[in-house]
Amino acid sequence: MKAPSPKTRQINPKAAYYRLQIRRSLLHGYGVFTLEDIPRGRRVIEYTGKRLTFEQAWKIGAQREIYVVKMNSPWCLDGSSGGSGAQFINHSCNSNLLWRCVSNRLFLFSRRKIRAGEELTVTYRYPVKLRRVPCRCGARRCRGTLRLILS
Repeated sequence: MKAPSPKTRQINPKAAYYRLQIRRSLLHGYGVFTLEDIPRGRRVIEYTGKRLTFEQAWKIGAQREIYVVKMNSPWCLDGSSGGSGAQFINHSCNSNLLWRCVSNRLFLFSRRKIRAGEELTVTYRYPVKLRRVPCRCGARRCRGTLRLILS
């Protein structure tokens, strides 16, 4: 697959609350890294993109790279179109960010203190119906998949 162009690999400063940078990741392709310490419980970046209904998102099909995030019923955001750069945040089973929907906008908040230079990660919750995507995050309690695990 062709790598994203340098223009599409930028953080939108209007969506970010801290200095962030997109660069090569050891986890997968490109990742988002912080250039400054981020305290626990802080809004880090807004996930932006084209707003789609749940049905429209399913019609996109299984692409090699998926940037669609379920926001709330019935909306999803496609970060590949008008994304803030947050679409490059990689998955980890032991993530340092969490999702929050606030006033119909999707934000990523810090779960703990994040040190400058650290890669930002979030726990993906791909639908169970989606094909199994293996996880290679390296966390001690890695669940082995990017899909949501139902208890």
